[in-house]
Amino acid sequence: MNILFATAEAAPFSKTGGLGDVCGALPRELARLGHKPVVILPAFRQARNADIPIEPTGVRVEIPIGQKMVRGHYLRSRLPGSDVPVFLVAQDDYYDRPQLYREDGEDYKDNCERFTFYCRAALEAIQRLEIRVDAVHCHDWCAGLIPAYLKTLYSDRAPWRGLASLLTIHNLAYQGNFWHWDMALTGLDWKYFNWRQMEFYGNLSFLKTGIVFADAITTVSPTYAREILSSPLGCGLEGTLQHRVDDLSGIINGVDYDVWNPTVDRYLGPNCYSVHDFTEGKARCKADIQERAGLAKRPDVPLLAAIGRLADQKGFDLITRTIRHWAERVDAQWIILGTGEPKYHELLSQLAREFPDRIAVRLEFSDELAHRIEAGADIFVMPSQYEPCGLNQLYSLQYGTVPVVRATGGLVDTVVDANEQTLADGTATGFKFEEYTSLALAEALERALAAYADKTTWIRLVEAGMREDWSWGNSAQQYAALYERTVARGPLGIE
Repeated sequence: MNILFATAEAAPFSKTGGLGDVCGALPRELARLGHKPVVILPAFRQARNADIPIEPTGVRVEIPIGQKMVRGHYLRSRLPGSDVPVFLVAQDDYYDRPQLYREDGEDYKDNCERFTFYCRAALEAIQRLEIRVDAVHCHDWCAGLIPAYLKTLYSDRAPWRGLASLLTIHNLAYQGNFWHWDMALTGLDWKYFNWRQMEFYGNLSFLKTGIVFADAITTVSPTYAREILSSPLGCGLEGTLQHRVDDLSGIINGVDYDVWNPTVDRYLGPNCYSVHDFTEGKARCKADIQERAGLAKRPDVPLLAAIGRLADQKGFDLITRTIRHWAERVDAQWIILGTGEPKYHELLSQLAREFPDRIAVRLEFSDELAHRIEAGADIFVMPSQYEPCGLNQLYSLQYGTVPVVRATGGLVDTVVDANEQTLADGTATGFKFEEYTSLALAEALERALAAYADKTTWIRLVEAGMREDWSWGNSAQQYAALYERTVARGPLGIE
C-alpha cells in the first residue's frame, strides 16, 4: 500500500508530544512490512534545525488562501534509519517561527491560514512530486481539511479522484477551532459550514471537518475510542462521533524499541540492562539519577518519578497534593521532569526547596534525563484526567519501572492492575485506580509501596512488564489492515 502521512509532526523533524513520536515511528514500521509510506509535514524552523539532511526539490506551489495567492516550495529528506521519504512544505512566513503552533502561551493568530495552506499543499504534492498514493492518513486537526478537499475540490481530478482518507485523533481536546469568517480562507463552499459538517458552535472546526469527511477514523487506544462517544471526553463532538461510530476504531500506539530500550539505550552507556539482569542494572541507574538530581544515594528507598507536561490533564493537581503529604510522612524520593503551567512550576519548585532530600524537580524538556529517569526510578506515577494512549507507561514497562496509573484511555488497555489473581497468574504489571482524587492516588501508591517492600512480588511485577511487547509491529499490522479495508471499500459519499 502507498500511504501518504499528512501530519504537522514527525520525530525527529518536529515534535511537541506523542503525535511526533507516532508519525516518526509508524511509517518506518510500515516500510518494514513492505508498504510504501511517504510523510509530508510543514517545514517548521524546528524541522529545518533538526540536523537532518534536507535538500530542495526545485518544485514550487501556489495556493489560493481567501482572495490571495500564497507561494511555497517543497523540500526533501528521509526518516532517519529508513528509506521513508519525507517532504516538507516550505513557506517561511507561515512556518519559520520559534514554535509550531503557539508562542508565549498564545496560539498564532493565523493558524487557520497556516494549516489551510499546508493541507492544500500536501494534496498538491501528490501531483507535483509524482507521489503514488492509495490513501491519505491524516493526523489530528492540522490535517483535518484534507478529507473535505478530497470529497469536494479535488474529487473529480486526477490523481486525487477516488483517494481514500483516514483520520487519526491523537487528542480530541485539540480541535483547530477558528472564527467562522475564516471559512473563506479554505476555498470550500459555504454550504458545508453547517452543524452537520464544518460548523462547531458558531466556529469553523478543522477536527470536526476531518471526522465528518474521512472514510475511516481511528484513535490511539480502544478505550479512548469508547470514551469519546460521550461527555466529557467527547469534548462537544460526541454526537458527531456517534454518527460515525461504525467507522471508528482504536489502535494502541507502539514504542520504538530502537530508541526506548534499556538494553541498547545510548544514554545509559555501561549501565544498560535487560530483563535478565535488571536488578543490578537498575540499581546502577538509580544511583546515577539520584546523584544527577541532587538526591541522596539511597538504594533501598523507593524512587518515584513523573515526566511530562505539567498540566491538569496529566494529573499534576493530584501529584502536587500527594507529594507534599508524602514528603512529610513517607520515606520515599520523588523526581519530576517537565514544563507546563506556571502554577505547577511554582508549586513544584517550592516543594523542592522545602524538601530537598526527598523531592527533585527539573523544569525542562530533556530527552536524556527522561531516559535516565525511566531507567533509574522504581515507580512511575501517571494519574491522568484522561489519556488517549500514553507512551510513558509503555516506556516504564520496558524499563522495569512499575507504573501507577489512573484507569482511563490507553492506560486501561496497557497496564494490568496488581491484585491477588493477577499476581498469582503472573499477568500483573502495575497499579490502577478509578476515582480522580488524591486519596485514590495515594491508596494506589500505598499498594505499590507494599509490593515494593516484598522483593519477590516486586521482581515478578518488573519481569512481567519488561517481557511485554508494545513495539510498533502489531499496531502497524492493524493499520495496514485498516488501510486495505478502507481502500477496498472506496471513498464514502458526502451525506
